Amino acid sequence: MRGRPTLVKEPLPLDSKLLVRMHELMVEARVLEERLIQMYRQGHGYFWIGGPGEEAFNVPLGLLMKKGQGLDFDYLHGHYRQSGTVLALGEDPIGALRQMKSTATDPYSGGRNFASHFSKREWNIVPISSPIEVQYAMAPGTALAQRRHGGEGITIVTGGDAGTAEGDFATCLVWSSRPGSELPILIVVTHNQWGISTAACTQQGCKIIADRGKAFGIQTRTIDGNDPIASYLELQKAMGYVRKERKPFLLEANVSRLYGHSSASGANFVTAEQDCIVEFEKKLEAHGVLTRAEMDQVRARWSEEIAAKARQVRDEPLPEASTIWKHIYAEDR
Repeated sequence: MRGRPTLVKEPLPLDSKLLVRMHELMVEARVLEERLIQMYRQGHGYFWIGGPGEEAFNVPLGLLMKKGQGLDFDYLHGHYRQSGTVLALGEDPIGALRQMKSTATDPYSGGRNFASHFSKREWNIVPISSPIEVQYAMAPGTALAQRRHGGEGITIVTGGDAGTAEGDFATCLVWSSRPGSELPILIVVTHNQWGISTAACTQQGCKIIADRGKAFGIQTRTIDGNDPIASYLELQKAMGYVRKERKPFLLEANVSRLYGHSSASGANFVTAEQDCIVEFEKKLEAHGVLTRAEMDQVRARWSEEIAAKARQVRDEPLPEASTIWKHIYAEDR
């Protein structure tokens, strides 16, 4: 009598070292966001907005970017849910903690801006703006400069689904796709189904936002942004296309919003949403990449490290009143 056949899992399509690195960064980003929420609730910040739930997409994006300064490297016109991308590029999480506390040591705005408003000239990270989706109108500028410059550097712009109702998004589609003057730009929409408290299904007639690019002759794709492996592979293809063809690509990633829109809506954990880290950890454990104990150690280590950084930031000075006019116009460094 024959026994039952042994079920052999298909190997994961990415190297185990890369998978471990992705998990590490996803957990780091989640722990950072949870610490920022805690700081807000303890009175160590005025407002929180961030990207817990989008780590599975944002981390691969950062890992695949060509990091550096100038037209030969990638430009990022991001939004305020981009912490996973910035950490994947190699940023120290203490910068986000300093911006939440509005300290003079805040590397992004000198204690003058909301949380998660990243910027870094050395890595072509364009300052994040509070008004939604203005980055879609700005991004064709760097893409146009890169088109004229040549090379493999591309422009990446990200935003949420609600903001695609803004005219800036249409502007981006028009300027990126002009016949004979197409731009090397990856246009990303992270679709979490909500615009603050307004359901996306009540706002746009199109079922798939990426379809809007087809009218402009733009290559498009909609993916599961809660799957870090799928996100990595699809981003790799999309970015490879933009680098080689020097033409736009519109990528829509369906993601979760785990703590609501911001502190304005309470920043409470939303149990009905899919948690990309939980699902990824199930897959890693099932394929023998990491054990449950090893994954718990990763979270414990980052929880301890980021808590220590938060304690350090609490004792750092706030900006002096005499510096109020700094960072407005060009000035000596």
